[in-house]
Amino acid sequence: MPDTTPPPVHLDEVVEALASNPALPPALVRRLFGHRNGFGAVAKRPDLTDEMIAEIIAIDDHWLTHSLALNRHLPHTFRMALAEHPDPGIRTALAARADDATRELFERLLGDTDPKVRLSLAQSPHGPADLRARLATDPDPEIRATLAQWWTQAPEPVRRLLLTDSEDSVRAAACATYFRALPHPVPPADLLPMLLADPVTRAGAVRHCTLDADTAGRLALDPDDEVRKELAEHPDLPPPQRDLLAEDPAPRVMLHVFARQDTPESTRAAIHARILSSVPPTDWLDDVRDLDDAALERQIMGELAASELRRLSLPWVTADPLPYADSPYVCFRLSAAMSDRLPAPVVARLLDDEESSVRTAMALHVRDQVDDATAERIDRSHRPYKRSRWRPADDLPLPVDVLRRLATDPDPRMRRLAPRDPDLPVELARALAADTDGSVRRSIATHPKLPVEELTRLLADPSEHVATAAAGNAHLPQGHMHRILTLAGL
Repeated sequence: MPDTTPPPVHLDEVVEALASNPALPPALVRRLFGHRNGFGAVAKRPDLTDEMIAEIIAIDDHWLTHSLALNRHLPHTFRMALAEHPDPGIRTALAARADDATRELFERLLGDTDPKVRLSLAQSPHGPADLRARLATDPDPEIRATLAQWWTQAPEPVRRLLLTDSEDSVRAAACATYFRALPHPVPPADLLPMLLADPVTRAGAVRHCTLDADTAGRLALDPDDEVRKELAEHPDLPPPQRDLLAEDPAPRVMLHVFARQDTPESTRAAIHARILSSVPPTDWLDDVRDLDDAALERQIMGELAASELRRLSLPWVTADPLPYADSPYVCFRLSAAMSDRLPAPVVARLLDDEESSVRTAMALHVRDQVDDATAERIDRSHRPYKRSRWRPADDLPLPVDVLRRLATDPDPRMRRLAPRDPDLPVELARALAADTDGSVRRSIATHPKLPVEELTRLLADPSEHVATAAAGNAHLPQGHMHRILTLAGL
């Protein structure tokens, strides 16, 4: 490597990224065992030999061993060795990667004296059922509650234990409105009266109960917003209680009345207006210190309800989409776009909808009908509800000629697509490597055809993300890998 090549600005981060480079030769892998300014990423490599693994364990550096415990490719013998490690953090990491653990290892971790290890194990979807069932009687209620949330298809005796646990937190986790895995469990019918009578399980039990007028009337007056929200979704909700909940002070309760097929249109419109009027101003967080707890909760709930209002999935609209394809409500058009029963003119209208989510949903639903120009337009105008790395071009790939044209697009977000061309011309790759936008440079830094001089220059990029992407490029010459380790004193 020429001495004129500037050293990386983010040296430690570049070294960590280099540790994951699939082309790193074994001799350089070993040199990385001495790196102490990262999290031991080298120990997660899938190509570690038994000798390398033994060497890492012998070094006994916390982060290096911790990363090794998280290595999905770790042989059983070494996993069993780490199961006896004196650091509970190491054993907890091992339990977190118990996806393909043998019965012997699962049983060893199950008997660990540190609750964090068993807590990690309770989140694992794997392991022999008879051993997992032991966690339902673990002395730590947090572990029992975690198991209830994650093991949604546990055998009925296990679910019964958790649903009747003496600890409120465990029962609440076992009969909840949200679980960590699908499908969600259904409580045994004979336990429903008890679960409805219990304040901590009532909300989770509502959707499963047979609803008569007396029960509906009682639940509609429940002080828990979550109970009333669940009631608002119940298919057998009587009209009087539906109309009462339409005026509920909790926006998310009203929201679920809005989503009902039997809600009168005038009521639906009133709820829609009310929810939108409860949305706080965009700068409301600037004055958050002036709000008391109740006011702060109202602001947050109002914002959540408005966000959910736009994203509701309404199966009854999808089943009969035509009456709602031009609805003033975004969620109705979004649900209509999920249907297979739309004629071509309606599909075309929804592909040109004013709302990004509707356009995107329609395009993904009729991928074979989306031409290149439409796919580009959908991606260019995509505006996600929240930060996400996914974009429409991930599922609606653009052809090479479009990608090359986008290399010089005024919008950096579109320029980021150009490196998806595996045979991108060198002159375009060079231009992208010198782009003023860091996200564009990051996207080209991993390209296999990026000239060496451009790739090595990106190692010294002021953006940490760009520099680490370049360090992970499998086409980085070994001479440059060697120099990075030398600069780091390795």
